[in-house]
Amino acid sequence: MTDGCVFCAIVAGDLPADLVLDEAEVVAFLDRRPLFKGHTLLVPREHVVTLPDLPPGLRDPLFEAAQRLAAAMVDGLGAQGSFVAMNNVVSQSVAHLHVHVVPRTKGDGLHGFFWPRTTYADGESAAYAARLSAALT
Repeated sequence: MTDGCVFCAIVAGDLPADLVLDEAEVVAFLDRRPLFKGHTLLVPREHVVTLPDLPPGLRDPLFEAAQRLAAAMVDGLGAQGSFVAMNNVVSQSVAHLHVHVVPRTKGDGLHGFFWPRTTYADGESAAYAARLSAALT
């Protein structure tokens, strides 16, 4: 854990988050400013800043979880597909490696890299997290 890292604090349980996946090496939770409802951030428990910094032993757990989350967007939310991405340094709002897994449907309005954000109604994020979590089991 790195002091001052928001994602490390979420992993440690010191900050609240709508958890989607909680495993030995990775944790996934809903983005607080989602592109679309269900937008999930997947992080290694270990503080790693960028993809080049990722230890080889965490590669498979991270990308296997990303693969399952992409399927959960379809199975749990009824999306037609997903958008999976990560930034390294530039546009990386939190300096802790994270994979964005975003539900997508045709005509959803996401074009290029202009990404409008949405919000959850009170209590709605917990329902989205539960649906995705259930689709992972």
